[in-house]
Amino acid sequence: MINKKIEDSFNDQINAELYSAYLYLSMSAYLNSIDMNGMAHWMNVQAKEEVEHAMKFASYIVERGGRVVYKAIECPQEAWESVLDVFKGGYEHERYVTRRINDLMDLAIAEKDYASQVFLQWFVSEQVEEEASADEIVKKIEMIGEGRHGIYMLDKELGKREAD
Repeated sequence: MINKKIEDSFNDQINAELYSAYLYLSMSAYLNSIDMNGMAHWMNVQAKEEVEHAMKFASYIVERGGRVVYKAIECPQEAWESVLDVFKGGYEHERYVTRRINDLMDLAIAEKDYASQVFLQWFVSEQVEEEASADEIVKKIEMIGEGRHGIYMLDKELGKREAD
């Protein structure tokens, strides 16, 4: 049986993961509106991953005999100043998610919930990849600057992203 504190915290994380999906979908819509369709595609793939993460938490709660509770999802930001602003926002959001995952791990350790610690290890590793990926894109955009040709090339590159 899942510990009630863990269950409640994991339900909160489901909400956070679904908010992440909403945020990335909003980023995608914005990028589409400025004709950065490859970047928009990258964000759509990111959104799908976030939904998968939420479902992993939901499945785990059920498997441990708990109850999944879906809560209202906050409206995400709708517009950004630039492509760089979008991806900096994505990077900062991933850093926020990492802090949340680390807090969940701290809770699992404090509660001596070894199964949850093992479950969360996947997310700890995933967040290393998520942050590195977002940071790499931010650095590329900063290197490119306002150069249209470079942004065009990066848009094409990001449009090739495949779902995992």
